Amino acid sequence: MNRCGTIVFGAALWVAAAAVSPALAQTTWQNYQCADGSQFLVGFFQYDKRAHMQIDGKAVTLGKRLALLGSRYSARGVTLTLGKAGARLKHGNRPVTACAIN
Repeated sequence: MNRCGTIVFGAALWVAAAAVSPALAQTTWQNYQCADGSQFLVGFFQYDKRAHMQIDGKAVTLGKRLALLGSRYSARGVTLTLGKAGARLKHGNRPVTACAIN
């Protein structure tokens, strides 16, 4: 995903969120860079337990899963784990990789 795609995706989501009630529009977005060169954008809406991710040019909504430490989200072959030490991403046939906020 290139920087322009990230900006366009973020702007489109911001416009969509602005159309929703103000309480639902409150969201947190983070851009991550991974050790294997992957990068992704992930957003969390205030009243939604899911993670909304843009990766490989596609939008994926990840459901919250049980985790011993931190938070884990997964769907459609993508697993995102967030903890104090950072994030870990598993998608497709690629091995798990460490990611940090970009």
